[in-house]
Amino acid sequence: MNFTVFLTKISIWAIPVLFAITLHEVAHGWAARYFGDRTAELLGRLSLNPLRHIDPVGTVLVPGLLLAFGGPLFGWAKPVPVALRSLRDPRRSMIWVALAGPAANLAMAALWCAVLGLVARLNGSLTVVGWVALMAQAGILINVVLALFNLLPIPPLDGGRVLAGLLPPRFSLRLERIEPIGFLIVLGLTAFGLFGWLFDPAYRLVGQVIGLLIGNSA
Repeated sequence: MNFTVFLTKISIWAIPVLFAITLHEVAHGWAARYFGDRTAELLGRLSLNPLRHIDPVGTVLVPGLLLAFGGPLFGWAKPVPVALRSLRDPRRSMIWVALAGPAANLAMAALWCAVLGLVARLNGSLTVVGWVALMAQAGILINVVLALFNLLPIPPLDGGRVLAGLLPPRFSLRLERIEPIGFLIVLGLTAFGLFGWLFDPAYRLVGQVIGLLIGNSA
């Protein structure tokens, strides 16, 4: 890839990705605090400063390589620690703590839609306006993808934790046993393209929303 093109992609994607993964984790921390666990607060993980949440692999290496090789952009931050025993009604509270991350991503996607709708009404030929419009499109896409991905019912993803909280205890324990290899399962399913049924429609939907926002503002 041309180095200039690579830098351009970074300038478009860096802010949306950093905000998406940072606010995802901060939302978990705030939800945990609401339900009685102050672990994230005491560790300074309720901060909106991305530096407090950066994971060298998930925040820097993986997104950089995906950008360089033209793959679909993805990334993650350091997980916010949650002390399950500190939560009021741990099983039920954990459902809401887990849902807080994807909910934050969907809220951010809506915010980026508003930004895109606003800048699309301005003179698109201006360099800064065009750059913000591209950034907004990136923000919509990455947040929708992160929300859907994290809702997959596989521990340690948020969807897995939600399912564990909904299942009877004996089934929940069986599900939690696969958590140590959960990411390997996800990587394997991803490598074989088995998530296309989920993400392909999402990409099309996001494309249609972006088209409507730009078209209605033309």
